[in-house]
Order: sequence, then C-alpha cells, then structure tokens
Amino acid sequence: MIKMFTTQLTGLFKRIYDKQEFEIEDGARLLAQAAIGQGHIYMKGYGEMEAVTAEAMYGAEPLPSAKRYDASVELTEADRVLIVSRYSTDEEALALSKKLSAEGIPFVAVSGVVQGEESLLDFADIHLDTKLIKGMLPGDEIGERVSFPSSMAALYLYFALGFVIREMLEEYEE
Repeated sequence: MIKMFTTQLTGLFKRIYDKQEFEIEDGARLLAQAAIGQGHIYMKGYGEMEAVTAEAMYGAEPLPSAKRYDASVELTEADRVLIVSRYSTDEEALALSKKLSAEGIPFVAVSGVVQGEESLLDFADIHLDTKLIKGMLPGDEIGERVSFPSSMAALYLYFALGFVIREMLEEYEE
C-alpha cells in the first residue's frame, strides 16, 4: 500500500506542476507584489490546510512578509491573501473570497476543484488546483477511495509558490 501511495503522490505532484506551471508563476507574482511593496501576504488555511499557514509562519524558511489572516485584520491595497481549502466550494473560504473580491484585494486560492457549483474559481485572481477531490487509492469496500493527502498537495503548491516568490524578491533586490 505504501508503494502505491508513493507512486500516486509522485504522479500527483508531477500533474500539478505540468498542468499549472504558468499559473504557479502568476500566483507567485501576485503574492510577491505585497512583499516587494508595503504590504503583507496574509495566509488563511481552512481545516487541515492550516498546515500551509503554519509552514509559511513557523517553518524552517518562513515566507517573506507572511502573516496569519483573521477577521480582525484590516487589509490595504498593498496586501495580498493566500486562501487554502480542501475543496473549491468550501463555504468559509467562499465567504472570504467574496469579501476580498468586493474590497478589491487581490488573492490566490489553492483547493481541489469541484465542478458545477459556485467556487473559489469564480472569485480568485489566480486559482491553483490540488487535483484532489477524492481518495487516491482503492479501499476495502467496492467503489471506496482512501488516502486523501490534500494538505500535502497544498504544501507542494505552497513550496512552488515560495520558490518563485523568493526568486522574484532576489531579482528585485539586485
């Protein structure tokens, strides 16, 4: 089972990169605007996606200009937001995305795309798809799917964004 999971996870990371290379760069560019300017990159993760916020704030290589978002934060036009949720239809993430959109605050969203419903894709300036909306491996029951590493996929996208943001900041400082 571990070998199958490793194979599936490797394939997932490759699909994310291959299909979203340009979107990752665009998302990093949007977020880097805050780090280059007078703003902050506010992080908001929902559920297990709080792992991305924790990594950005407390990891070995914190994201430049990163701060945790909560409802008390008063955003400025120089700020950017990264919203991370399991699904693109998460109600709390959608509520925040609508608020940001109405206020004209640019933001990047990371989630698994659920088709056919109002979603983060309708509001985000850039959306990055974790490519996960169900488990990756067959379970014991017929039709059951298990192993849903959504936070791992989101962390992969976060690190990809972080690499590009840091490259942009280095170029800007030169």
